[in-house]
Amino acid sequence: MKFWHGFSSHINPMFSSFLLYLSLPLDQHNHSSLAEFVFLGFASVGYVRGWLFVLLLLAYLFTICGNMLIFSVIRLDAALHTPMYHFVSVLSFLELWYTATTIPKMLANILSEKKTISFAGCLLQTYFFHSLGVSECYLLTAMAYDRYLAICRPLQYPAIMTTTLCAKMTAACWICGFLCPISEVILVSQLPFCAYNEIQHIFCDFPPLLSLACKDTSTNILVDFATNAFIILITFLFIMFSYARIIGAVLKIKTASGRKKAFSTTASHLAVVLIFFGSIIFMYVRLKKSYSLTLDRTLAVVYSVLTPMVNPIIYSLRNKELIKAIRRTIFQKGDKASLAHH
Repeated sequence: MKFWHGFSSHINPMFSSFLLYLSLPLDQHNHSSLAEFVFLGFASVGYVRGWLFVLLLLAYLFTICGNMLIFSVIRLDAALHTPMYHFVSVLSFLELWYTATTIPKMLANILSEKKTISFAGCLLQTYFFHSLGVSECYLLTAMAYDRYLAICRPLQYPAIMTTTLCAKMTAACWICGFLCPISEVILVSQLPFCAYNEIQHIFCDFPPLLSLACKDTSTNILVDFATNAFIILITFLFIMFSYARIIGAVLKIKTASGRKKAFSTTASHLAVVLIFFGSIIFMYVRLKKSYSLTLDRTLAVVYSVLTPMVNPIIYSLRNKELIKAIRRTIFQKGDKASLAHH
């Protein structure tokens, strides 16, 4: 608790000031005359609009239900109150908010003829999307470190990965995640946006916004590149180093069943990491505004829709221990309900 209060005493004034900054009228912090942007990401879907809406809605519902189920079961089942499952539950909770920043608006835009968003709304969507994305980068790093300690240093693991350390690591992931994009959002809000207000993307993001600015954006691109390269590449390399050590330790396990169990968990975690980091590295670690509209939109779907949808499957629902916990939770509630009825 002391750790959290110490951080919050510094973070709360900064975060409050940032939100107050975004709430100011445009003419107080931006030279733009634009009041809103128009999304063109779904402009060419034509007759498949209905099918696209249904597919995206099903993906969103599966993401919500899967992550809510995992989060609830881990919190309710005392047998899963371990560091690994603690981080999995936090990831599920994060994914609920991560998808909520973009997918509901994307669904509305598919059906609506007026695919608009206000200037302040666009900045807020960009900020929260990147804040949660950065938090996920740090959280996946924490999960890789947890697995490294559990497999490579099993004897010291209980003493190192304590409940207090888990809480501190989780808090640090969220705090750092919400601090990192502030400078980028403020720089974008200072850009002048002239008459052209059509965003060639499926949600608000830094690259399409920079493409609309009617002044040189080389400073913004350089800041974005430096920030993203530091956050994404450093965390990715740390994760890869951790899994390299894990794989090396797994290969030394003498029993085939032990190796299989360890590899199963490691491979699942690594699959999530490669899908998520592979797409965001191509999207954000670059010294240009865009590669191509089609590639940018495809990558956006991967890291904003696909990854949160497959996380419950890859990280958890393939886990026998978690599946048993889900059955215990469901059947116990069913038994209690039937007893109460009788």
